[in-house]
Amino acid sequence: MRYYGDVYRPPSEARSLIVQVTYGCSHNTCAFCSMYKEKRFAVRPLEDVLEDFRTARKLYTRVDKVFLADGDALVRKAGELETILDTVRELYPECRQVTSYASPASIRIRTDEELRTLRAKGLTMVYMGLESGCDEVLKLMRKGHSAAEIVAMGQKVRKNGIALSVTAITGLGGPELLERHAVETAEAFNAMNPEYIGMLTLMVEPGTPLYDWVQDGSFRLLTPPQVLRETRLLMEHLDSPGSVFRMNHASNYLTLKGTLNADRDAMLARIDQAEQDLSLLRPEGWRGL
Repeated sequence: MRYYGDVYRPPSEARSLIVQVTYGCSHNTCAFCSMYKEKRFAVRPLEDVLEDFRTARKLYTRVDKVFLADGDALVRKAGELETILDTVRELYPECRQVTSYASPASIRIRTDEELRTLRAKGLTMVYMGLESGCDEVLKLMRKGHSAAEIVAMGQKVRKNGIALSVTAITGLGGPELLERHAVETAEAFNAMNPEYIGMLTLMVEPGTPLYDWVQDGSFRLLTPPQVLRETRLLMEHLDSPGSVFRMNHASNYLTLKGTLNADRDAMLARIDQAEQDLSLLRPEGWRGL
């Protein structure tokens, strides 16, 4: 396999065959993100992509899952994506899942018919970053989209039969926007009702604008008790029946797992327990990305 630069994937894709379909991220200006900074966004030559899949078939006896990297595979021409999916289906008949990251911008350029065709050819799920449902937070963090735009694109994905996994980041609004960030993020999740909801907790990476803001004091990080308070507010306002909720990333102080809305009370009880006993939280030095 041939990889250019650092390659990132969601935690759930740890055992997937990863092939770069594009290089980098088509947006790549988010103030909190340090990913893909060593390379410019580019669409990888189609024949190179197909050759990697052919090579991998010789190396692996079984491939159950495929992840199309890098940060925004869905931006490719629809016909080329269809060729890639056809190749995956031909070479790996045992494959049960093909996924990729998707941005609101790349979803917008796909017609409903194109999305339905991609689903029919095997694209089972896309991962999209909401980050926050609060427009003030999104503007501060240079996300490039409003919450309403992100929600609409998530709804578009689901309407056309592709499963949706959406992530947001606790602490992204700092203390000043704690309540709005929690409540409005929950409202955005509710409006999309995705199959999967994932929550990370903010970590500050050197080389990002956010790092500079923290250093100069213009952005304040939440304390662990504030993170718990924000998480509780989010959970209280979540109403997304059937969504699998996961807050088990290495960045999180507290692990929460459940299915909404059935397990919401149990997860709230877990938060309450942690508020009373902070020793239940992951130590700061154990957190990571």
